[in-house]
Amino acid sequence: MSALKFKEHSEQKADIGFDKKVDVTNLVSRLNQERKKERNSNIALSVAAVSAVTVFGIILSL
Repeated sequence: MSALKFKEHSEQKADIGFDKKVDVTNLVSRLNQERKKERNSNIALSVAAVSAVTVFGIILSL
């Protein structure tokens, strides 16, 4: 069973083609997309935290 998995894995590696060059512009665009996602999630988390503090403050003032 494990020999079959090894054979399939080695065939997949042959299909990928490791002789391709690295596309730097592709890597930079991926990095920028990840930064945008992280920034958006940080903003959402900050808004949620500020909202929670505001609601808690309103509840305490009543």
